[in-house]
Amino acid sequence: METMRAEVGDRIVIKGHRIGEPDRDCEVLEVRGPNGGPPYVVRWEEDGHEALFFPGSDASVDHLRSGHEREGAS
Repeated sequence: METMRAEVGDRIVIKGHRIGEPDRDCEVLEVRGPNGGPPYVVRWEEDGHEALFFPGSDASVDHLRSGHEREGAS
């Protein structure tokens, strides 16, 4: 299994666990692990709460490309 890697400004998305449950996402504010690995200090989009986060297997990273453009954005 590949280790998650993120940078400051990336967005981590956690898929809903049940049908109809919304995805949750947060912005990476600080990377505490080596080489972009976890844990991360994040700010949750839904309420602005900041926390130390150890992502699970249900999380994926939306990497910042350049400036404020994100992968997959049109």
